[in-house]
Amino acid sequence: MTQSYMLRRMQVSDVKQVIAIHLAAFQGFFLTFLGPSFLRELYTAILADPTGFGFVCVHDRMVQGFVLGTARSPSLYRRLLKQRWCRLGLACIKPALKNPKIIPRLLHAFSKPQESPTVSDCGTLMSIAVLPDMQGLGIGQSLVQAFLHEAASRDLRYVDLTTDYMDNDSVNRFYTKLGFRCARTYITPEGRKMNEYVIDFSSYPAPGSQPPDSQSWQVKSTSRRCLPEKW
Repeated sequence: MTQSYMLRRMQVSDVKQVIAIHLAAFQGFFLTFLGPSFLRELYTAILADPTGFGFVCVHDRMVQGFVLGTARSPSLYRRLLKQRWCRLGLACIKPALKNPKIIPRLLHAFSKPQESPTVSDCGTLMSIAVLPDMQGLGIGQSLVQAFLHEAASRDLRYVDLTTDYMDNDSVNRFYTKLGFRCARTYITPEGRKMNEYVIDFSSYPAPGSQPPDSQSWQVKSTSRRCLPEKW
């Protein structure tokens, strides 16, 4: 038995399903704790920004996985704070009241524009997730490749991302096999050990002349295996 999947650009109308995938894939993560309202504001803002772009994998009109990021992370963070600080702040009130210990982490997150790298030709893959029961079908790999294709079409030289160092071997191998190299390992102020990965397009196979607006493929449903993808 085969199933057909389509890869296309993410739209604002996809955000509701994207949030459901995020919550299912990232249980126990900080952004998940901030809740659907915060995620809706964040993901909608990224898509609305001129530097933001993403892709979704769709099967039977349902989103099965997504990838989202930016071509200019410093300017994106600055605009998010300038244009949407009130909406993002209001979305944080309920989780902050529920657990006041997250307030220092929120303050650190909102200071990210001052800490972001100023390299002008580096994009950032900010979030990627596939529904847990749809992992192992090549969806994650196709999403990353679409993201890299789009980044290259925007004349970026690098794309970076971060993922957990601990208990995350399959995901670290996933990015390494796709051509990323670990640029550094660091500890967040909260004590979380992270790997920062970078891919250099000068040593990566050149994509085609046009980014993939949509593409389809088929897989055998019996070939499924689990591949956790964490951010």
